[in-house]
Amino acid sequence: MSAFTPITENFAVAPQLAPEDMAAVAAAGFKSVINNRPDLEGGPAQPSTAQMQAAAEAAGLTYVYQPVNGANIQPEDVAKFSSLLDTLPAPVLAFCRSGARSTKLFMSARSAS
Repeated sequence: MSAFTPITENFAVAPQLAPEDMAAVAAAGFKSVINNRPDLEGGPAQPSTAQMQAAAEAAGLTYVYQPVNGANIQPEDVAKFSSLLDTLPAPVLAFCRSGARSTKLFMSARSAS
């Protein structure tokens, strides 16, 4: 599994995960996963959200697909992310290509609330 970066006690980010990483995510204590990377952004080798969701749910995780264009994060993206942080079982792990987009969403969501 790719390393994750803790941002707070209940939130961390990671670069692109694979379906086979979901059991390790659950074993690390996470309860929810947010995927901020649009399908096919990384080409056909990138796992689809359907594959990721199936693996996450099989590992007992709550999975949410919130694709966001990292170069053009919109206020509604931040609002939805903030709502997810308020409602999903914690701790939450969010991922994208590098983890930067998910970090930016978190920082924007928390500064707006």
